[in-house]
Amino acid sequence: MPVHILLLNEYFPPDTSATAKCVAQVAEALSENHRVTVLAGRPSYDPTERHSKYLLRREVRGNLTVERVGSTAYPRFQMRRRVSNYLTYLLLAVPRALSLPSDVVLAMTDPPIEGIAGALVAQLSGRRFVYNIRDMYPDMAVGGAIVRPGSFTARWEKLHRWALRQATRVIVLGEDMRDRIVAKGVDSARVVISRDGITVPETLPPPENAVAREIRGDFRFVLVHAGNLGFYGAWQTLIAAVRMLEQEGVGLVFIGEGAMKSQVEAMATGCQAVRFLPFRPASEIPLVLSSGDMHVVTVKRGLEGVVVPSKLYPTLAAGRPVLGVTPEECDVARIIRRTGCGVVGNPDDPATVIQAIRGVLQDSEKLRNMGLRAREIANSYDRVKQLKIFTQTIEEAGRE
Repeated sequence: MPVHILLLNEYFPPDTSATAKCVAQVAEALSENHRVTVLAGRPSYDPTERHSKYLLRREVRGNLTVERVGSTAYPRFQMRRRVSNYLTYLLLAVPRALSLPSDVVLAMTDPPIEGIAGALVAQLSGRRFVYNIRDMYPDMAVGGAIVRPGSFTARWEKLHRWALRQATRVIVLGEDMRDRIVAKGVDSARVVISRDGITVPETLPPPENAVAREIRGDFRFVLVHAGNLGFYGAWQTLIAAVRMLEQEGVGLVFIGEGAMKSQVEAMATGCQAVRFLPFRPASEIPLVLSSGDMHVVTVKRGLEGVVVPSKLYPTLAAGRPVLGVTPEECDVARIIRRTGCGVVGNPDDPATVIQAIRGVLQDSEKLRNMGLRAREIANSYDRVKQLKIFTQTIEEAGRE
């Protein structure tokens, strides 16, 4: 039976955030057989187009309706103004959500208390609630030193646990996040893993190409970190390890931007083995992925299950070995250990990272086999398969 889903998330294209892209994919998949209403705010996250002021804006495309409340739309880089975007969105979106009919309320995590708002809307209107956790708050804010632990975060955590208890289903991004949610007292039968899937290309670009040559430079063995330089990475450990391997021809190339970029650059001062390059156009991403001998995925201790890096999956699809600088409990480490698609180093101990890299540095056959294993398991994380899990979970919630 068709279900009407009300999807709550501040960001939606033309916003360019990860959750905006995720909402678009989920909404499109759900709207194939169900009615979907997305309730978003005015575009503010590096949007490809800006909207003039309005109180409410509505777009209808078949089974998909996108409503936007007239929240403030300050650039995301100024935190106080970004909080204004959050608050005005919630103040306008919650009353509107209560007035919109639906069978299921589906909430994501932009803004960080969206799940609590979604649970409130569902409870007040007697609807089923599904919580899709993209980033776990307040754990992420505390673990990333964005806010200090105290009475405020304790109340936030209490409300978050209340929201989790209201949920018919909780959809998470990985096994480590599932463990975190279950540890908060949620019945494991209600927690479903639906990962950020990828489209696995049938063919891969040749490893020798102009983009790869530019990225590799004169390094003999290249580690590539392509993506956001955020607070979640074990950057100090990674750079300390590369410093010790500089004389062995190992180089580390960061491609991208992020809130921690200036701090990471400071950590690498004086080290010729570390380079920083800007983001490449989307059309060149396959070439970027072909450039590294290994691709780095890192999560610092304490954030396992709080942050689940989606950059692992395109790396696997590109058939590249993975260097995981993460705790053993992290999803990245579990997948590497289980499948043999790379190596793992302790995010608190540069010596283990050095040992892991040296284990493949002189063994081209071992490195090649890791790449083959990465390519083999990539289909397990196919986007269509993962969206099917997501859709079926919503349908089950709608039937209960």
